[in-house]
Amino acid sequence: MTIRRVLVAVDDSPPALRAAQVALELASDWHVRLRFVTVSTDHALGALLDTAAPDGGATERIEQASRSVLRHLADTARSQGLDVEAMPLAGEPSRQILDEAQSWQADLIVMGRSDRRGPSSPYLGSVTAHVLEFAECPVLVVPRGPIDEPEE
Repeated sequence: MTIRRVLVAVDDSPPALRAAQVALELASDWHVRLRFVTVSTDHALGALLDTAAPDGGATERIEQASRSVLRHLADTARSQGLDVEAMPLAGEPSRQILDEAQSWQADLIVMGRSDRRGPSSPYLGSVTAHVLEFAECPVLVVPRGPIDEPEE
């Protein structure tokens, strides 16, 4: 199997950022294309915070944070001379990740192991478990670990 395209699912969590770091290292070693994606959901929490906070704007701040993570990762990849794209997506996270992997013809999906627990597994988050179960390509789940500082 030849790996040419690596889809990396990220958010601003430490496990996802660790997965992005691993993906950057793999892309550098393997000379593959990267596509970073982050998925915005309906932001029920943001809407609740908007009604509770006097200034509102929680949903907008969540969206800005997602775009900022994508921009930072893409800039980091480009500074290393890597072929990279960044795609904000909206909808149900596992479905969007799977659909994007299939439509982009990803050879590998990289994502972090979430600390969140869902009904599907005591060891994986529900999004990770769903992607593992239904992906049509290999999935690399990166365990939580320290985020290394780049070497100079």
